[in-house]
Amino acid sequence: MKTVLNALVLTLGMVALPSMAAISINAGAIKVQPNDSSSSLNVVEKVAGLPTNSTAVEVNDNTQLGLTVDYQLNKNWTLELVAATPFNHDVHVKGSAINGLKVGETKHLPPSLIGQYHFDLGDSKLDPFIGFGVNYTNFFQEKVDNQLVGALTPLLKLTPANQLTLKLKDSWGLALQAGMNYQLSEQWGLHFAVSKMDIDTVADVRLDGTTIQSVDVKIDPMVVMFGVRYSM
Repeated sequence: MKTVLNALVLTLGMVALPSMAAISINAGAIKVQPNDSSSSLNVVEKVAGLPTNSTAVEVNDNTQLGLTVDYQLNKNWTLELVAATPFNHDVHVKGSAINGLKVGETKHLPPSLIGQYHFDLGDSKLDPFIGFGVNYTNFFQEKVDNQLVGALTPLLKLTPANQLTLKLKDSWGLALQAGMNYQLSEQWGLHFAVSKMDIDTVADVRLDGTTIQSVDVKIDPMVVMFGVRYSM
């Protein structure tokens, strides 16, 4: 979390440089729709007698409150800081006889800094833009689900003294964006944006602190936001 705070402080310092920059705040629903893929649960496949490479993991969608801050540098260029309330995702097994088994869940925060190019449509109230930037995803409050514990207990001969935990590695990646703003009045408007985030992580299932299963997971979600816009 300290790394996240440092990144946000640095980001705010960067975008605050232009003292005359116009500021707009966008608030609304933001949905993360993973386009996930992963390596197989090779250890689980072995101890459970499942076919090799027959399993993977998948991550569900989640919608939260999105809050983005735009700093207009000039007529065409804007810096946008993307934030949201923490996303909560369930992780399930995909494939084989244990399809749908819940592995666990995690929360994450995906602050992103995006440079936007706004197209000049003259006096139009419509303001389309494209963007390119960087995303940092911090995973936290990971926990193993009882379904996985129940499945592994007879296979690994677990006892109540054993502890299964889940840990996901934080991620840095690129972000692409396209969207539009629509002006309703001098200060109020509507905001819509679609972003493609590059989020890759490593999920470790640990037994008493030792990793017993490691999976490379590409979440790579489509992030869709629709909300209201207030310009100061």
